[in-house]
Amino acid sequence: NVRDRDDATLTPVDQKETEGDITITAAIRQAVVRNESLSVNAQNTKIITRNGVVTLRGPVESEAEKIKLHAIAKQTPGVVQVDNQLEIKAP
Repeated sequence: NVRDRDDATLTPVDQKETEGDITITAAIRQAVVRNESLSVNAQNTKIITRNGVVTLRGPVESEAEKIKLHAIAKQTPGVVQVDNQLEIKAP
């Protein structure tokens, strides 16, 4: 992805390998995939957790999806903060 070429942005490779961070990422991913109201783009969002801080990246279809993904991440046990970098896909 063009947006991932910038070394300042987190990518899935930056995921911490601690048990807690892996558990958080897995829980968010499961909740997102189970949510049938989300678009394929939203279900394929990049989820990166580092020390309890979750970064969400990628395109979504609407502001409502962006808010819903943020809420899912924020409600996940162990999450300290959510950095919502989701972008609304251009029409």
